[in-house]
Amino acid sequence: MRRSLLKMKKITVKPVGSLLVWIGLVGVIMVFTFSTTVKTCNKEAVRQVSVELAEVKVPSTVDFAGERVPVENFDIREALERELYINAYWHSQTLVLLKKSARFFCDIEPILKKYHLPDDLKYLALAESGFANISSPAGASGFWQFVPSTAKEYNLEVNSEVDERYNLEKATEAACKFLQKSYNIYKTWTMAAASYNVGLRGLSKQIQRQHTDNYYDLLLNEETGRYVFRIVALKLIVSDPAKYGFKMAKEDYYQPIPHTDITINRPIKDLAAFAFDKKTNYKILKMLNPWLRDNVLTNASGKTYTLKIPKQGVRKLVKEISREELDRIMKQSEESSVQ
Repeated sequence: MRRSLLKMKKITVKPVGSLLVWIGLVGVIMVFTFSTTVKTCNKEAVRQVSVELAEVKVPSTVDFAGERVPVENFDIREALERELYINAYWHSQTLVLLKKSARFFCDIEPILKKYHLPDDLKYLALAESGFANISSPAGASGFWQFVPSTAKEYNLEVNSEVDERYNLEKATEAACKFLQKSYNIYKTWTMAAASYNVGLRGLSKQIQRQHTDNYYDLLLNEETGRYVFRIVALKLIVSDPAKYGFKMAKEDYYQPIPHTDITINRPIKDLAAFAFDKKTNYKILKMLNPWLRDNVLTNASGKTYTLKIPKQGVRKLVKEISREELDRIMKQSEESSVQ
């Protein structure tokens, strides 16, 4: 494909009668532009947020965690280029990742610094989960995607009421401990990152089989073979979105939710009632504390937990309904289900 077709450009396409013609036209020109009009607090002000198809170029020098990526090698350059294309052109997904990055990197970065780890390792969490509290088919959960056994190995509590894999600060600390342990074994952050995906045993097995401990020389499974390249691609895009067609203003990014921390060392029988007592609601309480996995916190051992409570004014609060109204709703619901 000629390079001229990949260069950044804007075009206007008039609607046509046939969907097939439209799809064919878009396929031929291989470019598109869309914009969203966003009204600010001043209703008269209008701002344009746009995404453009841009030519993807692998920089002549690339590093990860202070370690050089050998992009002069054709296989390395092509592998990185692939991940750049996938992430730069997956506009909806990458826009969301960009927006989320400002909210969650501010929690991760100080912890990496506390453990004296390279700042680039924050992109592992982005690659692992897209900053979504998801669960994989293998049972890995949270931003850092720990399976239960590994979580417990790093002192994360995992049960039906509390799952600290969803506690960003505690899970990040656990990830830091794993990565530091891995670095002490392999002596490079690139290999430490790869081991986060495939595991220490799996990576060491391939080192023994292939007689090299250089990630860029190893033939690994499809997922692990792409893993570091995806992390590097995300780093390049997030660090300079405009270069890859994402025109973002500061106000486009999701900001951290203002909150205060409180400590709890007693049971909470009803988290919804607890939330209203703290001038918020159950939904926002769970959003800030996703590690609370039930509507109660039994805490029979009297363990001390830190909960995030949103500051007043963060979100307008809907009043708590009365006990009588709640009973009426439940009664009508039960009667309807019987009928």
